[in-house]
Amino acid sequence: MLETILIEGLIYGIMVLGLFISYRTLNFCDMTVDGAFPMGGCILAACLLHGVPPFFALIFAFLGGCVAGLCTTFLYTKLRIPDLLAGILMMTMLYSVNLRIMSNRANVSFLRIQTLFSRIQDFFADKFPSLPGDTGILIFLIIFIVIFKAVLDLFFHTDLGLTMGALGSNEQMIVSQGVNPQIVRGIGVCVGDGLAALSGAFTAMYNGFADVGSGTGVIVSGLASLMLGEFIIRSNKIQYQTLRVLIGSIIYRALMLLARRYGHFIHLTPNDLKLITGLLIIICLIIANMKGKTDLKKHLMRPAKCGTKGERKC
Repeated sequence: MLETILIEGLIYGIMVLGLFISYRTLNFCDMTVDGAFPMGGCILAACLLHGVPPFFALIFAFLGGCVAGLCTTFLYTKLRIPDLLAGILMMTMLYSVNLRIMSNRANVSFLRIQTLFSRIQDFFADKFPSLPGDTGILIFLIIFIVIFKAVLDLFFHTDLGLTMGALGSNEQMIVSQGVNPQIVRGIGVCVGDGLAALSGAFTAMYNGFADVGSGTGVIVSGLASLMLGEFIIRSNKIQYQTLRVLIGSIIYRALMLLARRYGHFIHLTPNDLKLITGLLIIICLIIANMKGKTDLKKHLMRPAKCGTKGERKC
């Protein structure tokens, strides 16, 4: 049970990192994720069926998500379509694109196809037969996530990463510095959707099949994970912000697994999981608003210091 929670939490955590870039860093409402997520699995399936090595198939899946993000950015910047509507349009069109990628099949099974995860399982079964079957996958994901998080943290300390963060807070400041905000936003949205597609490819490998409908509601679960992580760790440092994204994803997967396993005691069924996710987001928003009002009230009631340099005179 713990292995399943950690594996699913880390896999979906890649997608939530993409949401963090678009929603929190760029302040861009990108609904393309619901289409880019299954697109990664579809590209992976098409590549594996044509004999492409799994490593390169994952790269192609990431690039496919980047192309989807680029199209969304084009709709937003060049055609002046609002970000929310541009994402919805792209998400809708990607359903047909994903069907085309998989040769008009709604799902493809990997039962007789070697994937990266199946090779890892075979390796650990030969070398460490006493370990559970998914231990190798968990070890691989931990190493991958640690390396990827370190690279992402370093990126946000570069000029481009700092500019991307500033763009979400104050676009006029970026323009005054002579930087084209469309280019910076396009890079961020492309990377965010690319991570969503990569997460979808990993999910397809773990589940053993790719499905065009696997992205339904993914963005809602991602936002719930994002908010849960923000309640656990509150910090402005980027290394803690990316860490809380992963922690929130793991906590969310644990809650969903507990709801599936023990929900029957309160008459919950798997059909109620979307309802639980929506209620979880509503509760997070209510608590965040209440905390914001409390912090504002404390700030207003704080007595002013007198005679200190930089403070007002009494």
